[in-house]
Amino acid sequence: MFQSKDLSEEQIKKLRQWTAEGEQLADLQRKMKEEFSLNVTYMDMRFVVLDLGLEIQSQEEPEPDEPAEQADDSAVAPEALGGGPGEVSITVDNIAVPGAMVSGGVNFSDGERGRWMIDEMGRPSLDPDTAGYQPTRDDLVAFQNELRKALSEEGPGRPF
Repeated sequence: MFQSKDLSEEQIKKLRQWTAEGEQLADLQRKMKEEFSLNVTYMDMRFVVLDLGLEIQSQEEPEPDEPAEQADDSAVAPEALGGGPGEVSITVDNIAVPGAMVSGGVNFSDGERGRWMIDEMGRPSLDPDTAGYQPTRDDLVAFQNELRKALSEEGPGRPF
């Protein structure tokens, strides 16, 4: 297992530079191999980034061609989503949908609901219950904040 303590100061400096330039985990992994001949797994790179306190800037993902696999509606009861009109709330599924590391439900401020997931490559997706629904920018920011908070509270049992 590769660890951040295995890195030289030069390598750490380069990692900080690359993350500041907006590079993603896969890019960091590739550059470590190209520039330093280090074969680092994707998961190990995630741990190194966390250990060093680096922040990967998120990129907007285009809409997927095929919708993510839906969990059956009984997986999360609507009342479990909590939140009423005016606030964004999320839930985290106890068992993620197939193809996802983690998944759950979301209730937007206008009452619209949907499903979210983070796939095995770390890519997020959002599937609103109403076809064509676009949450407001404020709702998306609130969703990201709620998701970050919920996932950080989930503890060490989670794969991220």
